[in-house]
Amino acid sequence: MSSLKRLSHVLLITLGASIAATSVQAAEQVALDTGRIEQITGLKGTYSKQEDVFKVTKPRSDVKVLVDDWTMPPFMGLTSYAAFKPAHGSMVMMMGDTVLFEDEVNPAMSAALDAGLEVTALHNHFFFDHPKVYFMHIGGTGDAAQLAEGVKKVYDRVAEIRSAHAEPQSVFPGHIADQSSINPTPLEAVFGVKGQVNNGMFKVAIGRSATMHDVSVGNEMGVNTWAAFAGSDDASGG
Repeated sequence: MSSLKRLSHVLLITLGASIAATSVQAAEQVALDTGRIEQITGLKGTYSKQEDVFKVTKPRSDVKVLVDDWTMPPFMGLTSYAAFKPAHGSMVMMMGDTVLFEDEVNPAMSAALDAGLEVTALHNHFFFDHPKVYFMHIGGTGDAAQLAEGVKKVYDRVAEIRSAHAEPQSVFPGHIADQSSINPTPLEAVFGVKGQVNNGMFKVAIGRSATMHDVSVGNEMGVNTWAAFAGSDDASGG
């Protein structure tokens, strides 16, 4: 057999194996149980056949939001969602964006992390919005029911907060001392690095090394993670 014929034979075998592997993988994917997702989240969803994605949505119509003194309808960007798509085998991928107000961010993030979800971003979309609106991206890969339960826990936590206070709170609970008196020693022990002290405040910056345009950059160029503390040891803001 000539070299060309042998190469063609190998290519055909490889191509056939690839097609077979793709077919097996597709066959192993489990169809989304959309009814179960709706049951767990308590939300109605829509299915995109083209992308094989099922999405549940929750408009934030419970709080009036003004942008430049104009009342913004949920359709304009105030709707939380969670989208589910089959992944490998019986696994499902979930990605979502959660509309939050300032006093909901910490509790909602804790609820997501405690439920095993990933929090991949937290940011704002608007200028001159009142009350301030934030968007928390969540995600995860695993059992569809567990992911849906995680989404439900996040939404339930938000509902609990709004049930206790109909209007979003604009301040943190407690009072931060006007004159700072932070003891740096316990914080340095936690972070494992020395920090900076200034008028009773404490700041730590943990640098990393990187390369940009073939130039080495590090802590002083801004490649760092930092945290600053003000107030007292009992009540501080950071």
